[in-house]
Amino acid sequence: QVHLEESGGALVQPGESLTLSCAASGSVGLINAIKWTRQVPEQRPVFVARITSNGETTYADSVKGRFAISEDHAKNMVYLQMNNLQPEDTATYACNAETTWHYYPGRGTQVYVSA
Repeated sequence: QVHLEESGGALVQPGESLTLSCAASGSVGLINAIKWTRQVPEQRPVFVARITSNGETTYADSVKGRFAISEDHAKNMVYLQMNNLQPEDTATYACNAETTWHYYPGRGTQVYVSA
């Protein structure tokens, strides 16, 4: 079992930066990758960024060059640095853990980008 807890969501203005944190606990040694997704009301979650246990990263085209995912194995933490935020980045952001046999979704943290 893997438990995830996101934090760092806030209301920011366009152009500002924000860092989201994802704390993993439980069977963290089984995690192959952590993926950030975002979701707006009445829509399905959308892929944002992913980092493997080896540090390989992938990003959605919409956030490339603006967002950066990183991990701290010692603290069992994954971060999503978001720069130059725009209103279209407004969503609930969730971190999700991938193991060989299971997928553990996070509950999410709210990000609002508005002037």
